[in-house]
Amino acid sequence: MSKQSFKVCFCFRRIFKLRRAEPPYDIRQAFQLYSENGTMSIDKLHRFLIEFQGEANATQEDAQAIFQSLKHLNIFQRKGLHFEGFLRYLFGDHNLPLPFHLGVHHDMKAPLAHYFIYTGHNSYLTGNQLSSDSSIEPIIKALRNGVRVIELDLWPNSNKDDINVCHGGTLTSPVKLINCLQAIKIHAFDSSEYPVILTFEDHLTPDLQAKVAKMVTETLGDTLFCPDLEFKELPSPESLKKKIMISTKPPKEYLEPEKKGGTDNVEDHQDEDVQNVVAEYRHLIAIHAVKLKGSIENWLRDDNKVKRLSLSEQELEAASATHGTHFVRFTQRNLLRVYPKGTRVDSSNYSPLVGWMHGAQMVAFNMQGYGKYLWRMQGMFRSNGGCGYVKKPDVLLNTDKFFDPTETLPIKRYLKVKVYMGEGWHSDFHHTHFDQFSPPDFYTRVRCIILD
Repeated sequence: MSKQSFKVCFCFRRIFKLRRAEPPYDIRQAFQLYSENGTMSIDKLHRFLIEFQGEANATQEDAQAIFQSLKHLNIFQRKGLHFEGFLRYLFGDHNLPLPFHLGVHHDMKAPLAHYFIYTGHNSYLTGNQLSSDSSIEPIIKALRNGVRVIELDLWPNSNKDDINVCHGGTLTSPVKLINCLQAIKIHAFDSSEYPVILTFEDHLTPDLQAKVAKMVTETLGDTLFCPDLEFKELPSPESLKKKIMISTKPPKEYLEPEKKGGTDNVEDHQDEDVQNVVAEYRHLIAIHAVKLKGSIENWLRDDNKVKRLSLSEQELEAASATHGTHFVRFTQRNLLRVYPKGTRVDSSNYSPLVGWMHGAQMVAFNMQGYGKYLWRMQGMFRSNGGCGYVKKPDVLLNTDKFFDPTETLPIKRYLKVKVYMGEGWHSDFHHTHFDQFSPPDFYTRVRCIILD
């Protein structure tokens, strides 16, 4: 038993003995069942994976990989695993609840609207939303972690002759758009071959939009996906492998005719260069974003052309209270992006469940943040091989009866989770977190996200 201490009244320290956690009886019994003379061989570990862990497709190679991962430890022996090695396996990355060796196993041939997509918010920021640096590093990190939607805010530089990426109206430092595009081109498919979507928040003049069009086209090259016509149905992730798409609001058309002298000779003298700029920039846009206009019913009107709608977390909560089924219907063909409210200047996040329950594909998160909501997001997208796309449950895709998120449904299944033991608390908590009169008493909270 090791000795630990914690502070009391700022100047005194209280010492307590930390008992070593003893493995539960159930784990010892499982080891005894699949071991002989205190040693678990590769064959018996293989049997354990299939019969006890329920990994029907486990192979001898999988068992051998577990052995190899423990080979550097003193607890490993040539004949097999002792009990201590078995425990290390249970705590290790080879015993994940969502193992990566399953790979991509969802149907990837449905329209994009049928998937939850791993989405970042202000993907270029290194810290808070007011004064942190903008950099390509958070973008690279997000892509390597499987994020598939990268948000870039485009602003003119101080000379109005180039494009910066930064959080406008704040003290955040800028990073050049060209640097971001080059990083995206290099790292877009480091962790997943499924499409990357770039959402632009455009604050540019037409001449700078023309520069963006040229920059994006030349930098992204063959990976850039530019459809000839607006979609009536979104393509599938499978058909867009190794492709990068742009999603933003279309540029203004500047097509207001001038009336002169009350004559019938009304001519549009719009500058041809501006018209060309509009056409070049518009051609980049694969998924058109729309502004919020009029009533909620107008936001969620489903016309012939698919679109992307963006709402803050507050706007979604308010609107979904009375229009839950409308959101579910809208998101069966169109994309809904939800982003953090403006007061989250510390780059904190919100519960993603509200967005997911209403079919929102792009629940945008501050990936440089910390906390339970980000952990839920990361856990969600560990599934399906960590490819950044998770197929929606059928209940959100049913066109015969639209799911009502506010409806109280009968319980279909009980899930019982038994937590045997854990470790690592001393790495995450300083001893001043504990109360003044007793050693720490830890408990475990298990929250399950079951969407179907």
